Amino acid sequence: MPDYFPAFLDLRGRRCLVVGGGAVADRKVHGLLQCGARVTVVSPALVPALSRLVAAGRIEHRARAFRKVDARGCVLVVSATGVAEVDDAVAQAARRHGALVNAVDRPARCDFIYGSVLRRGELQIAVSTGGRAPALAREIRRRLEPVVGAEYAALVESVGRARQAARATASTPRARLAAGERVVALALGGGGKEPVGVSRGATAWPGRPERTGLEERPGCAGALRTSGG
Repeated sequence: MPDYFPAFLDLRGRRCLVVGGGAVADRKVHGLLQCGARVTVVSPALVPALSRLVAAGRIEHRARAFRKVDARGCVLVVSATGVAEVDDAVAQAARRHGALVNAVDRPARCDFIYGSVLRRGELQIAVSTGGRAPALAREIRRRLEPVVGAEYAALVESVGRARQAARATASTPRARLAAGERVVALALGGGGKEPVGVSRGATAWPGRPERTGLEERPGCAGALRTSGG
């Protein structure tokens, strides 16, 4: 059985803490900002990219060593210092204050780990090996990139609008489920038909992928075979 439960967190407007000011911390901070989190960074020094975020008012910076009180009020805490003693202190404080914690490269101290994520607008595909082989997760994600192209971002938005319109006319839960499934079927393989519940010309399907099965795309069979590890 997998060691981790896959989930996507809504961090919009929620307080998150990153301990550390180096390149790894910078990547974690940018990922949190992309999700709308309110980010505080605790570190005596910062790499230039983080300093620019502080100057722009996008993050709060506490220019000192970590204190237990820093975790208070946070829902998620990341320790990216590379120092075992600090990671231990951060993890202990985060849990005391009810926050989920990730200590970079120390899975035994983590409540959650990061996957390798393919992003196409609101479409996100996360690949994880449970911490066993991060390089393999990255390689699988890279092999999926040409399969799930940039056009999927627009497709997700179009399908979302059509689904909402189709479900609005359905009177039962079963009918709403069926309406949503019909919209997806038309979007991915409808042969040019308009989506259910949307009048002709109301919604375009920009860049609708010609094929949707991974096994149908060049190079995908190899990518799927490597996922067994």
